[in-house]
Amino acid sequence: MAQTQAVLNALRGSDLNRRLGFTLLMLVVFRLGAHIPIPGVRASVIQALFQNGASVFSLLNLFAGGATATLSLFALSIIPYINSSIIMQLMTVVIPTLEEWSKEGEEGQRRINTYTRWGALILGALQSLGISYFLYNYSYQGQSVYIHHDIGSLLLTALLLTTGTIVLMWIGEQISDKGIGNGISLLVFFGIISRLPYGFNTLSQYLAAGALSVTKLVIFLLVAVVIVAGVVFVNEGQRKVPVQYPKRVVGRRMYQGQTTHLPIRVNQAGVIPVIFAISLLVLPYTVANFVRPTWTQWLEQYFGFTSGVYIALEFLLVVLFTFFYSQVVFKVDDIADNLKKAGGYIPGIRPGKPTAEYLGRVSNRLTFIGALFLGVVAILPNFVTMAMGIPGLYFGGTSLLIVVGVVLDTVKQMQAHLLMRQYQGFMK
Repeated sequence: MAQTQAVLNALRGSDLNRRLGFTLLMLVVFRLGAHIPIPGVRASVIQALFQNGASVFSLLNLFAGGATATLSLFALSIIPYINSSIIMQLMTVVIPTLEEWSKEGEEGQRRINTYTRWGALILGALQSLGISYFLYNYSYQGQSVYIHHDIGSLLLTALLLTTGTIVLMWIGEQISDKGIGNGISLLVFFGIISRLPYGFNTLSQYLAAGALSVTKLVIFLLVAVVIVAGVVFVNEGQRKVPVQYPKRVVGRRMYQGQTTHLPIRVNQAGVIPVIFAISLLVLPYTVANFVRPTWTQWLEQYFGFTSGVYIALEFLLVVLFTFFYSQVVFKVDDIADNLKKAGGYIPGIRPGKPTAEYLGRVSNRLTFIGALFLGVVAILPNFVTMAMGIPGLYFGGTSLLIVVGVVLDTVKQMQAHLLMRQYQGFMK
């Protein structure tokens, strides 16, 4: 009863109520844009492309909420902006200027965001040209994708796809600023869950046709529940390193020493390594469309979602990127230096370099567990769908990681808004 009352208090809160309404409005705009088709294309040919096994675009179609399969305005989804953000975060380690900007607070972050937007525009334009060129060379039963098969239609499609990505980037930033939750993550989340009716319809068709038994369906759902529980457990898991602050004298006041803790998460990288690994695996197929279209058959055979090479490479890349990205986001030298400046220390560990080495060892052990977990979650649904005989479902490990992570993050932000208004909250 107390939790229900807390939720009602949240809905009565004017600020939170306004933010929730704005977020829902932007998500509705996103779904409307996903149903606006690109002019001058044959929808039947696009649908035939996906029905004939366009597995390379299946993940993109999932993030776009089905907009890729119909070649709508938002067919590229927000993927170019996500890739640009990942690249900029990685570049802060390589380029000293970016590293300095990352330490300059709000002003430095504003500069980084500007370059991230330009990077999203460039990546979006390149991906739009790649998709448009691929569709320019594709035909089905003697019909091409474009009604007017010329370069003008190709360039118009690329321009509209790029424009749709920029519009989505603006919507995501507006949600983060005026709504609730991370706008970019919510767009991906909403695109994924909008495909749930399609997934349920596919399951019902398999059941009706006898291709899937009730026993296999129950096993599939149980595995999905276990994966979700594991994702929640690992995402919330953390190691609390004790930190001691001695007594301090500031002016005429003496501040008592206090004991706190430094949380180190098991999964510090989130879903970024999985997205980055999949982007790299899809890259050869995209490049082949520019060089020699006949390569696509060979790449489809070895880099399809159900191929052994793809699954092995995905697991390996996810583990490697998890270690690399964790080093980027959790800088032990900076943390040790900040603790030393503040007078804090870890009991039994000397300040400075010994503290950095200790935090590095703890972080590496936790990252090893998190990396293996991310790798297993990324590839496990591939084995499950192959064993169950339901290849038409693409709601895999990446989708579960994103959905669970976004839900947890959004609920925490709502909880924070309640606590600021001195409400009890709705999380224990």
